[in-house]
Amino acid sequence: MPPSIVDRLEHPIVQAPMGGGPSTPALAAAVAEAGGLGFLAAGYKAPDAVRSDIAELRRLSGKPFGINMFGRPGPAGDPAELARYAAELHEDAARYGVEPGEPRHDDDYYDEKLTLIVEERVPLVSFTFDCPTPAEVERLHDAGAEVWVTVTTPGEARTATAASADTLVVQGVEAGGHRGSLDGDRPGDLGLLVLLQLVREVSGLPLVATGGIATGRGVAAVLAAGASAAQLGTAFMLAPEAGTSPAHRKALKDDGRTALTRSFTGRTARGIENRFMRAHDETAPRGYPDVHHITAPLRAAARDSGDADGFHLWAGQAYALTREIPAGDLVQRLAAESRAVLG
Repeated sequence: MPPSIVDRLEHPIVQAPMGGGPSTPALAAAVAEAGGLGFLAAGYKAPDAVRSDIAELRRLSGKPFGINMFGRPGPAGDPAELARYAAELHEDAARYGVEPGEPRHDDDYYDEKLTLIVEERVPLVSFTFDCPTPAEVERLHDAGAEVWVTVTTPGEARTATAASADTLVVQGVEAGGHRGSLDGDRPGDLGLLVLLQLVREVSGLPLVATGGIATGRGVAAVLAAGASAAQLGTAFMLAPEAGTSPAHRKALKDDGRTALTRSFTGRTARGIENRFMRAHDETAPRGYPDVHHITAPLRAAARDSGDADGFHLWAGQAYALTREIPAGDLVQRLAAESRAVLG
């Protein structure tokens, strides 16, 4: 394998893959052209849509990039609990003139997307929610791809290291969006700086730190703590290149607090508190992506109508620091500030 992509970056800044809309080829290209590492999000997309995104990104930029895959799901949710939850959501659904969706336990085209990434010779693939098997890692290596695995505990770091991953994406509990845990029922709850230190004790792999990083000072902090690069997601969501919905953009500019919930998808994730979260957090069952499919029609209708109280507003704890500037300018600003802090 050639030198790691993260070691060849002009700036040690990675744009996190954000499934469901915010990640776009334009956003990844802007970050890459500015000297960082851009990512596409394959989650929730059919293989043809992923292939189209790869082609568009390559049209916009010739720089290396990454693509994120959701790993295979864990156990299905309890059918009775899923039916109960769907019934609980009928009042919310009626507000938008839709019906709750049917629970479905699918693997998000896992095998098809893995084959596509090999065929397209994507230079880097990261995994969330599960660790690829050693055979899958070898297959990707044979196609010239680096393999990154998201971890939230030292134990998960050991698992990914044993599977021959190239880099660990160390996700602190401050991060917005889904916990990237390998076991959805036991997501890690450690803060990023604590987790970086614990993971370094059990693995010698390069570490990419993510969770609550929004400024150059934050970038400098994780580099000083031993990370090779900082990965930021929420910080890029107000960039004009991001596909963030108007209602979500407005929420990111308002005052609020974030919390962890599984009410939207059946898997723990951090977002800005809203009506849906407060109403259903305590009653939402486990079961991903089963619950995701139940709530999908409601969330889509709420997003389309501009009702920020009715869909997931994924955001990290530092979201108040998010600024509405072009992605390339943000990369340059973060890099300059982190260099100044590190001296």
